[in-house]
Amino acid sequence: MEVNEPQFGTILVEDESFVEDEELWAGDDDLDHSGWYCVRTDPFPCPAPACTFVADYMTAAHLVLVWETRDDPNLLWHAQRAKEVGRNPRVVAYEASFGPSASYYAWEAAGRPVHGIRGKS
Repeated sequence: MEVNEPQFGTILVEDESFVEDEELWAGDDDLDHSGWYCVRTDPFPCPAPACTFVADYMTAAHLVLVWETRDDPNLLWHAQRAKEVGRNPRVVAYEASFGPSASYYAWEAAGRPVHGIRGKS
C-alpha cells in the first residue's frame, strides 16, 4: 500500500469581486434615534489606514451606536471597555446633531461592519 505525502492545494477563482461596506450596511437612516442613548468619548481617530474620520462617540462604520435604554447591558459593557482603554466614556442621550446613528442590535445583525461608508461628517 502506497502512502501519499500531503500536498498544498490551490483554489481557482474565476470572477473575483469585492463588495464595499456600503452595499452591506447602510445604518438606520429611516429611524429617529433621538432620546436613545450613546457613549460619548474623548475624540479618537478611525484605525483604518488613511482614514481621517475622528469619532467623539462610540461608533461602527462611522455611525454613532445607540441603545434604547440607558442601562442596556451591551451599552454598559462597551462603555466599560472604552474606560479600560482610556477614552473617558459618558453615557448621554443621543441627538441627531451628533451625526448618523445605528442601533447597536441592527449593527450586530448586519455582521458588525467596522469601517465608514459615508462622506458625511
